[in-house]
Amino acid sequence: MEFMPNFTVLYPKTVKEAVSFFGENPDARYVAGGTDLIVNIRRGIVAPGTLIDLAQIDEMNKIESDGKGGHRIGASVTLASLLDHKEITRDYEAVSQAAAEIAAATHRQVATVGGNLCLDTRCVFYNQSEWWRSANNYCLKSQGETCHVAPSGTECFAAFSGDLAPALLVFGAEVEITGPDGARTVPLTDIYANDGAAHLLLKKGEILVTVLLPDARGLRSGYAKARVRDSIDFPLAGSAIALKKGSNGVDEIRLALTGVKSCPVLVDGIDVLIGTPMDDEALETLASLLPKQIKPMTSTFTPPGYRRKVAANLSRSLANRLYQSA
Repeated sequence: MEFMPNFTVLYPKTVKEAVSFFGENPDARYVAGGTDLIVNIRRGIVAPGTLIDLAQIDEMNKIESDGKGGHRIGASVTLASLLDHKEITRDYEAVSQAAAEIAAATHRQVATVGGNLCLDTRCVFYNQSEWWRSANNYCLKSQGETCHVAPSGTECFAAFSGDLAPALLVFGAEVEITGPDGARTVPLTDIYANDGAAHLLLKKGEILVTVLLPDARGLRSGYAKARVRDSIDFPLAGSAIALKKGSNGVDEIRLALTGVKSCPVLVDGIDVLIGTPMDDEALETLASLLPKQIKPMTSTFTPPGYRRKVAANLSRSLANRLYQSA
């Protein structure tokens, strides 16, 4: 890695003050745990002159009940704190399982919910040192003109590799965002685009402040992940499912994936399984929905075909396990 460059760090006490600091420093970057951003700075991928540290903003460090059976999770809540929260672990199993699968225990002490949701997309041609990237004429995602994954095209195929996003998507999570134009609340799906070079749809200067989780009583959920090294790696593919079992079979089901596209994928067409038991035929139907909705590319060291099979097998196995235990 490169030497850490000089930069100024600002410490706002409120979200409003953080947005104001950004207005005075339009090339700044927001930082919370920094487990992704600081690595990119040391690699020379980004070089902000100012960091705005969100760690001291109280409202972003809390997990609270919304009074309606759901919860509000501040974006600066650490993954370790999320795992220690009894109600989240009890009511949103997929979320706690996903958090437990992120990096190592020491990372989870500082890595945050918002940081994982806003994780930069990853690619073997991008997440490298400055000298390595310069020797390859950089890439379409940063400073270059060619995507080395698909050199004949004009699209960046760096993969979204956050674990929390699919786990939150299956519960219909929303996010509160604040920026120079004020505050807004949108479905979590609305902050992502299928563009490896610009996968976040947050406007310039906006902060993801809070995650809103609705009441999930009656749902069984889980998260399953495949990676090269079980201790620390990003997912080659990750699958989250939430379902409700009724007397005639599946009453409700949602499936979301990560690691197989430039954005997390909430799988369409899954409602076809409602009203049927989760038998072998249903599991094959579930797996058949994936190929047209995912697009793993050679952005990792494992081939795309392998990751497609992994995504399907993870989803089949997880759906069967949740249904049988519901």
